[in-house]
Amino acid sequence: MEERKIGYRILIADDDPNVHQSLNAYFRKEGYQTISSYDGDDAVRQVYSARPDIVLLDIMMPKMDGLDVIREIRRTSTMPIIILSAKSEEFDKLLGLELGADDYITKPFSPREVLARVKAVLRRLHEFKSSGKETHLIVRNLDIDMGAFIVRLDGATVPCTPKEIEILWTLASNPGIVFSREHLLQSIWGYDFLGDTRAVDSHIKRIRAKLCKDSNPWDIKTVWGVGYRFEVEH
Repeated sequence: MEERKIGYRILIADDDPNVHQSLNAYFRKEGYQTISSYDGDDAVRQVYSARPDIVLLDIMMPKMDGLDVIREIRRTSTMPIIILSAKSEEFDKLLGLELGADDYITKPFSPREVLARVKAVLRRLHEFKSSGKETHLIVRNLDIDMGAFIVRLDGATVPCTPKEIEILWTLASNPGIVFSREHLLQSIWGYDFLGDTRAVDSHIKRIRAKLCKDSNPWDIKTVWGVGYRFEVEH
């Protein structure tokens, strides 16, 4: 049975009124609550005051662009962020992923596509938090709690986004197994991803920057031309 949508709050941050009109109508019809922001400054204020469950974020906005909004959100929060980007913003789109966005949707898009992406993200968060499956993994000095979406290294909590934690969990719970970028896209993003494998590479880059260090008894190895493997010292 699908989780109840009432109570989920979606912040739509875009300076185009047409985007708000179409998405607000579509999401509210599906039972979601929506919050609208038309510039970056207000988007940040809404993140802290309304505490949305997910943010849909345009890159090109007045007062503060979407990339700076991502930086500000990621200082204190791991809430899911989906970028809304025009094709001409390819570099900014990839930079957004490296800054901590979970996903991106290229304009022009259909409300149905956006709804599918949002459902996928929220469904996976709900499933991990409410499932009876094992959600706690310890590998030497690395502690991953999928139930609470918390990662600890050497006993200290390291802020990670949901997508980063899911990738880390998938790799660490299957040491020695090589996962292709395509497999990670399909299994972790949870739908037919319309982007490309650079989304995986961006997330791996962030995971390594946050967690990988020479003293660790484990590492995330690149298997050139294929994907990634989690290795543990014996």
